[in-house]
Amino acid sequence: MVTSNGHPGPLAGVRIVDMTTVLMGPYATQILGDMGADVIKVESPQGDGSRKIGPMRNPGMGALFMHINRSKRSIVLDLKTELGHAALRRLIETADVLIYNVRPQAMARLRLSYEDVAAINPRIIYVGAYGFGQNGPYASKPAYDDLIQGAVGLPMLAMRAGSDWPRYVPVTIADRAVGLNLVNAVTAALYHREKTGEGQSIGVPMFETMVQFVAGDHLGGLTFEPPLGGSGYERLLSPERRPYATRDGYVCAVIYNDNHWRDFFTLVGQGELVRTDPRFVDLQTRTQHVDELYQMVADIIATRTTAEWLVALEEIDVPVMPVHTIEELLHDPHLKAIDFFQAVEHETEGPVVSMAVPSSWSRSQPQPSRLAAQLGQHSVEILREIGFGEAEIAALTGDSATGKAASPAQPDTPPQKLSEVPRA
Repeated sequence: MVTSNGHPGPLAGVRIVDMTTVLMGPYATQILGDMGADVIKVESPQGDGSRKIGPMRNPGMGALFMHINRSKRSIVLDLKTELGHAALRRLIETADVLIYNVRPQAMARLRLSYEDVAAINPRIIYVGAYGFGQNGPYASKPAYDDLIQGAVGLPMLAMRAGSDWPRYVPVTIADRAVGLNLVNAVTAALYHREKTGEGQSIGVPMFETMVQFVAGDHLGGLTFEPPLGGSGYERLLSPERRPYATRDGYVCAVIYNDNHWRDFFTLVGQGELVRTDPRFVDLQTRTQHVDELYQMVADIIATRTTAEWLVALEEIDVPVMPVHTIEELLHDPHLKAIDFFQAVEHETEGPVVSMAVPSSWSRSQPQPSRLAAQLGQHSVEILREIGFGEAEIAALTGDSATGKAASPAQPDTPPQKLSEVPRA
């Protein structure tokens, strides 16, 4: 697929049947679409539930949906009908990858198990992202981001770090972290197939993926047999590990290595302390006394303004950043310089803000190919591509197998940039 920069992305020529909904799967398939894959989002007549989340100008085009479903085409198929199921099977024949994020038992009930799909297309890469690995007692349990966060200990770690009660991380960290692992699995499987010609089935479970994600930081002394101590990475769990209050706001500063500690205390006229206090000897001793040392820093930071600290700490090369609100992010000077937030014109939703692909490539730069599609926007177009004649398409739409009688989609054009992101 040609992206908005006029060049094919690194996954150009790969067709992905996207049967995912809500967040984890759609986030992954958007990344794959930005990389140039032809992602065909298969929706029920009711549409992906995330279409209804957040502010919207038109029904079914909520803000969250639009930020995880660009670079895709939408076809509506009612898989409870034979016509809809037949259309999906024909689409599978043309695909390189099929991705789903319901429980495998649900796919089997739809006659879309790996065995069913591989019988249609033996080279297909069949990837499921679901709650739990299928070899353990949790196999059939449902999963949501909040449940997985709790199951891997994040809310209790928040309490150890000073929260008054267990708290979820206020981003969908499990959905997005597992979504990134899903992208890794798809791209690695495509490489494997390129070398061997073999398709395969892959499972990407949320629980196990996030256990690795969290325990890598916090297994601590339990890493060893017998244990050399309890769980937890002391620095991350310190109640004092938080933005420092200044005289007029907050600042993020990471005083981490030997030079940072020496230069910071020299800056504030206490350089002798680092040379004489045994708590400052090295990273190990500093970590053991992290609460006390962070409190010392907090007391010092409180004596100057945010602007003063940003200048002073940058001059001595101590890592420092302002504490942004989401609104302020839109006007961050670095993000403005690299044109990260882009004001673009959506064909039905008008001016919207789109985010750039974060990575930079010297030859095959990924870029969005299109903004989020209306429900079923490309149904007729896709049916024609996979060989349906006009009579068959009429039968499909008339039978509601595509949810509604969709008119042929207008040719897609890459997102058109406007002059600037409007201020909040």
